[in-house]
Amino acid sequence: MGPSALPAWLQPRYRKNAYLFIYYLIQFCGHSWIFTNMTVRFFSFGKDSMADTFYAIGLVMRICQIISLLELLHIYVGIESSHLFPRFLQLTERVIILFGVITSQEEVQEKYVVCVLFIFWNLLDMVRYTYSMLSVIGTSYALLTWLSQTLWMLIYPLCVLAEAFAIHQSLPYFESLGTNSTKLPFDISSYFPYVLKLYLMMLFVGMYFTYSHLYTERRDVLRVFSIKKKKM
Repeated sequence: MGPSALPAWLQPRYRKNAYLFIYYLIQFCGHSWIFTNMTVRFFSFGKDSMADTFYAIGLVMRICQIISLLELLHIYVGIESSHLFPRFLQLTERVIILFGVITSQEEVQEKYVVCVLFIFWNLLDMVRYTYSMLSVIGTSYALLTWLSQTLWMLIYPLCVLAEAFAIHQSLPYFESLGTNSTKLPFDISSYFPYVLKLYLMMLFVGMYFTYSHLYTERRDVLRVFSIKKKKM
């Protein structure tokens, strides 16, 4: 019995699309919950809500980011069509900032930049996962397609600046408290602030490669969408 003779729900393509749809849906629900929670808290408590953003939604944010690492596996095995290295840069960037800088240093968690950064991340992800989720089932809307391929042009550079500012604000705490700095064998010290300063420089180099990739992807997606729209 060939693949075409199998019931639709047993065919590999159907199972792949079903899995991706569920994955995108879970991520959309997670990021929507975070963004809604932050919005409600801001209108309820005002500026004071920004200081404890991490305590209120940090756990869900970390879960969403850990789950997002599956996207590297999706690309590697071929169930998601994208380039591995640019996605690796994007995910690594967030993991380092969220876990290496914010989560590991309690003093940084109360900074306003954490709230700003979470807003930027969730704005991008809500649009991206909505677009990806609908694309899996063959549904597309001109406004959503344009928004998903354009919003990042403004938000992504702001994300990088916020990430850089978060690192800058965290450095005095890492230097004075010695967090994440360990003593290695043979009297070699691992001084974490040096690692962060090096990464701070690399952050903008990575931004250039990611921005170039996203711009090329935007051009290709909008061109294909325009061609499909004309044929309809």
